[in-house]
Parts: sequence; C-alpha cells; structure tokens
Amino acid sequence: MTLTTLSLNQVALKSSQVLAEMEKAIVGKRPFLEKVFCTVLAGGHALIEDLPGLAKTLTARSFSVVLGLAFKRIQFTPDLLPADITGGYVLNRQTGTFELVQGPIFANLVLGDEINRAPAKTQAAMLEAMEERQVTLEGKTLRLPYPFIVLATQNPIEYEGTFPLPEAQLDRFMVMLSVGYPTAEEELEVLKRRWERREDEIALQRITDTEELIAMRKTVESVYMSPDIARYIVALVHASRVEPQVAIGASPRASLSLLKLSRARAAMEGREFVIPDDVKFIVKEALVHRLLIKPDIWTVGISAADVVERILKSVPVPKLE
Repeated sequence: MTLTTLSLNQVALKSSQVLAEMEKAIVGKRPFLEKVFCTVLAGGHALIEDLPGLAKTLTARSFSVVLGLAFKRIQFTPDLLPADITGGYVLNRQTGTFELVQGPIFANLVLGDEINRAPAKTQAAMLEAMEERQVTLEGKTLRLPYPFIVLATQNPIEYEGTFPLPEAQLDRFMVMLSVGYPTAEEELEVLKRRWERREDEIALQRITDTEELIAMRKTVESVYMSPDIARYIVALVHASRVEPQVAIGASPRASLSLLKLSRARAAMEGREFVIPDDVKFIVKEALVHRLLIKPDIWTVGISAADVVERILKSVPVPKLE
C-alpha cells in the first residue's frame, strides 16, 4: 500500500534503510552518502566535484535504484546542444504531424556527467530545468517529472576543453560535495566485494519509490526551526559577505538552502526540531561553492573552505532551551 503520510520516525527508519543499501555499493563513505540523501530530501541538486574513479557516477546510479527513480545520464561534451538535453519536435512522416521526442532531462534523477564541458547555451538549458523544473520547446512550457533531481559531476584538475560554470548556475546547486579517496582498508574491502560477487554489477534493492519520497519531503516540512536557529543561519551567511577575503558572499538562496537542509537532517535523525549540529553538518557544502575569493587571497593558498571554517568559529552558536 502506498503511504501518503509518514511520521518522523518512519522517515528516520527509511533513511537508515536507504543509506544501508547504498553502502553495499559505496564503501566507507557514510557521511558523503548522508549529505547526498539530505540534499534529495531537501529537494535540491548536488554538484559532486572530485577526481576520476571515485564512484561519482556509481553514486548517482545507485541512488536511482535504491530510491526507485527513473534515471537518465547525460555525458556533457563541448559539442552538446540544448536539444540533446531537452529533446524536440520531430516530423512523423506517416501522420504528417510533429511529435515530441523527450530528451534525457525528462527523468526523476539526472546525472550530468562532467557538466563543465558543456558550452554556455547548453548550460542555460540546464539552468532553466534545475531552477524552474521545466523546459521550453517551440514556445511551449513542459513540466519535468516530480521529483526532479540533478546530480552533476565535474573534474577539478582537468580544465582543457571545459567551460567553467557561471556563478548563477553554481548557486542553483544546493550543495557541492566531494567523495575523497578511500583508506587502504576501505579499498581492500572494495576489492574483496568484487572478487566475491564475480561480476561488475552490484545488485541493489529498491527501498522506496517516488510517492514515498514525496511523502518524506512533506514530513520534512513539518520539522520545527526555532527563531534562534534561523538567526544563526542568517548570521553565518551574512558573515560570508563581510569577510575581507571574500569578493562575493553567499546569496539569500544559501540561507534558504541551509533551512531546507538542516530540517532534512533533523528528519533523518527522527527529530521534530532543528539543532545547531544539523546546520553545522552541511554548512560547508552549502556555502563553499557560493563564495568568490579575492584573487590576491587565493594566490596565497586560502580557500573558500578555510573562510567558511573561520566563519563557523566566529559566529556564536545559539543555546537551545
């Protein structure tokens, strides 16, 4: 039977089951998986920036299986056109009419692989889809499936033939994440699992579906946030705008993202209210990609992550009753 409403305890249990199933495919990266799923529950998109071979694509594909979502993958290249993403109207010679052929953007979970390899016009088509959850074809507006989630990847070390994402599109990503190298023990476990299953494919079970995920998101909206926590979020974002090392600070969209993410984190823990640790859990991932560091500061090795770390230490943490 399809559930239309879920309690916070049910959301916490379902979240735990989803993450446990994901760990069958992604070894030793529980915090990373928690942050991806937190973004999914918050209704946002995630940009995963890391080196090749660290399971970025596997993460997206595995989440689509475990969450029961329709999945499409777009390999971004310099010659990719907007129509290659959105689709278009094609003449049916038998009927003499134009029929819509939907592109890969029409899915619940879309993997944008190496998204920074696409030219500006193609990135603009992605921007509309990510922000408006719709595409425009021949003057007609078509809604995208709900839920609609973009997990995009980019390589931080290879810049030849790339088109850096504009700040406006970076701001559309609720978080920017990195996977990181596994430890020697975790990498050995990856090898052990591979030789034991005797095939490349990893068999994952579906834990939920689109209707249940929508119900989980509705439950997240019931999580209480005190005015003190809201002021804490605003203080963190405001501090990013007055830091002397920062040329451009985080936008109000960052505050809204932290609101959604911290409530999603609380729901994953089965809590009816947000605590400061929920904000701290995801604040770096929500702010780093939204900050533009001054060039003279960047040359001496101070990064946006360093600035966010300093902001976290300087802004007083509220004490809850």
